[in-house]
Amino acid sequence: MSGSRPRVAAPGPEKKPPPGSGGVLSRLRGRRGSGDAAPRAALPRSESELLALETVRPEHILGLGRVTENYLCKPEDNIYNIDFTRFKIRDLETGTVLFEIAKPSASEQDDEDEDDSGEVDTSAGRFVRYQFTPAFLRLRTVGATVEFTVGDKPVSNFRMIERHYFRDRLLKNFDFDFGFCIPSSRNTCEHIYEFPQLSEDLIRLMVEHPYETRSDSFYFVDNKLIMHNKADYAYNGGQ
Repeated sequence: MSGSRPRVAAPGPEKKPPPGSGGVLSRLRGRRGSGDAAPRAALPRSESELLALETVRPEHILGLGRVTENYLCKPEDNIYNIDFTRFKIRDLETGTVLFEIAKPSASEQDDEDEDDSGEVDTSAGRFVRYQFTPAFLRLRTVGATVEFTVGDKPVSNFRMIERHYFRDRLLKNFDFDFGFCIPSSRNTCEHIYEFPQLSEDLIRLMVEHPYETRSDSFYFVDNKLIMHNKADYAYNGGQ
């Protein structure tokens, strides 16, 4: 999810995109075989090796053995001006909205920029911190609805690889294809996350050690990394 200082939004009815905006809500399941381990074709890679590459590709990411400490691309690598404007997580079994954030409007963003002073945070808009209750770790299927806009260039073979870790253990690798996005469009899709079943011992550790669960989200266009977002997670909410 991209955008400076995303705000928690009250749950509400799903809004359809305006006419001509580029598409209706589509539901995406991960690629088959996107499980805990890296595919056989992926060679082990270190973060330092990837930082030295001119172009980072999906097979490089799938060979990573741990969460990254740095961003593997620059904000200006997003030459397609893809901007994530809304993000919602819901339990698919009950329909309960668990988390929702939306990017501030242009006028709100201008007000915030006027209030800001000092050094510019280069990670702004690329990092999100979540806090859930322990019950979240026992969910089996979650839907994540994302809304995003595209600039004046067509976007082909848009793909996201998201890797979740607890400490240095890979919990799950999610791999989604957005497909083709037309220029100047607003798009909405829901990713279906099928969570692995975690042991009670692991759940206890994840609850007791907030923000040691982290994720990298890598976005590719035509197999070239153009965006890299990060998140961390606490599961001690309500305690």
